[in-house]
Amino acid sequence: MQSDKLVIITARVHQLLIDRLTEKGYRVSYQPHITYNELYDVVDQAEGLIVTTRIAIDKRMIDRAEKLKWIGRLGSGMELIDVDYASTKGIKCVSSPEGNRNAVAEHVIGMLLGLLHKINSSHQEIQKGIWIREENRGTELAGKTVGIIGYGNTGSSFARLLGSFGVTVLAYDKNRFGFSEKYIKEANLDQICRYADVISFHVPLNGETKYMGNEQFFTSLQQCPVIINTSRGSVINTHDLMLALIQNKISGAALDVLENEQLEQLSAAQKEEFEYLTRQSNVILTPHIAGYSKEAFSKMSEVILEKLEI
Repeated sequence: MQSDKLVIITARVHQLLIDRLTEKGYRVSYQPHITYNELYDVVDQAEGLIVTTRIAIDKRMIDRAEKLKWIGRLGSGMELIDVDYASTKGIKCVSSPEGNRNAVAEHVIGMLLGLLHKINSSHQEIQKGIWIREENRGTELAGKTVGIIGYGNTGSSFARLLGSFGVTVLAYDKNRFGFSEKYIKEANLDQICRYADVISFHVPLNGETKYMGNEQFFTSLQQCPVIINTSRGSVINTHDLMLALIQNKISGAALDVLENEQLEQLSAAQKEEFEYLTRQSNVILTPHIAGYSKEAFSKMSEVILEKLEI
């Protein structure tokens, strides 16, 4: 007999998630390419949803989902789910940042070292038959001050990985206090802007954090730092970042996220900014893969199952 407990999975997931849900008596509809409208048409039958950042679970969708009991978000950031409204309907919402926080932290380290030691840019030169040493002299991370904005799962994981590099970490989090230890110091934004040689963003996207990295922010920087963003593209204003690079207010940028990640749908201004960034030897761009490791792929499913007590 077919189970009436339907779970709709709207993204690619590890097989263990499908297997565990099936073992627990759920009927799994695995539709990693489903659109918003297609989901809306069938969500009234669902008891559970597994989502990423591809489809918004808004008030309209929630009102349609009369049988819905829970929503599992693979990864971090709940900005596309109306969590407050879902809670008024008794719908449990969980995310799984614990599953990919180490992947993000390692990715940040990789991008940072790549920039400081000019690994990517010198490799591209060698591909063209150019062998240059002096201009590719690297900068060591040891002894530097690293500013971390947002000290949640990924920010704190990045800080821990920095422990062996002999750095000072200045960490700011609006909602967390009392986490200073050894090389990790609590700081405010002004202190990070004044002293940090590297600044990495690890914040959710909301009304307060949108365009946190703007012209005013870049103007306040005093050490010409490297800027890293693996959180959400709109945390940084791309135009203002581009100007900061042109005006030498920052020494480089490593971005895993962009304001518009649909490259075929860039506006004229966005295309100009994107093309500028891709031409710079002191910029590294990756396609939103910081938390996308093979290990995180399974860990995020495990965290979701544990939080949902499935």
